[in-house]
Amino acid sequence: MSNVTRQYADQIETAIKAYLPKTGGLQDQLVQAMSYSLLGGGKRIRPILVLEFCRLCGGTQQAAISFACAAEMIHTYSLIHDDLPCMDNDEMRRGKPSNHKKFGEDMALLAGDALQALAFEVMLREDSIRAAGAERAAAAAGILAQAIGADGMVGGQAIDLLSEGRQIPLETLRKMDEGKTGALISACVQMGCVLGGGTEQEVQAAKQYAANIGLAFQIVDDILDIEGDTVLLGKQVGSDTANQKSTYVSILGIEQAKALVQQLTNQAVDVLQIFERDTDYLKELAEYLAVRKQ
Repeated sequence: MSNVTRQYADQIETAIKAYLPKTGGLQDQLVQAMSYSLLGGGKRIRPILVLEFCRLCGGTQQAAISFACAAEMIHTYSLIHDDLPCMDNDEMRRGKPSNHKKFGEDMALLAGDALQALAFEVMLREDSIRAAGAERAAAAAGILAQAIGADGMVGGQAIDLLSEGRQIPLETLRKMDEGKTGALISACVQMGCVLGGGTEQEVQAAKQYAANIGLAFQIVDDILDIEGDTVLLGKQVGSDTANQKSTYVSILGIEQAKALVQQLTNQAVDVLQIFERDTDYLKELAEYLAVRKQ
């Protein structure tokens, strides 16, 4: 973990803790379930992208921090729901029992629902709007809302469920991953640009960067499901094969899949040239994600 990543992660962690509801009421178990997954580790890549692209476009961290936390809340809710028995039926997440194994399916479902609601609450709080500006805050919240619905993250998960147990073409797999994984990553970079006052050219470059690292991220996930270490990953490997899922590895073969990851990473780095400010961190991040082991 680089110093920049650690600094961002620490800032995000502090802010997220402050945004979580207080415990002690009748719904205490719900808040515990929300906290269990939201504070349960993770690379914090999505909120980091919000903060870094905001900086890159001339904005401040104060303007973007609540939106960065909202992105992580959405990501966490999606993981809780993905792990449910009616979805991927995964019993481990980040090296510990999945939310539904710890709190039960009913409370896990509600924890995911509550985190989704909390994401929009923190973005549209008075202090968040004041820090970002009303127009930019509304635009950023709209970007996130559009990215996580039927044409984005949830739609990608629906394609995933409908594709289990049968072979699907590469085009369908790519469409699925553009929604399931790529849409939220794309939303994060766009939110950062909008909150920082970026130009249309910068927004488009950011979207290209996100599309490349998002697809590379998913392909690496497919590779790690074959070659990964359960301890490092914090979840069981081999689930794609067990669920008879089509993946980039099953369609392309592992060597071609690895070559595609490198190609996408190179493309992500290349599109950063249009930014005037320093992009070294984003280059390093793209390269790290291409070779990650967890």
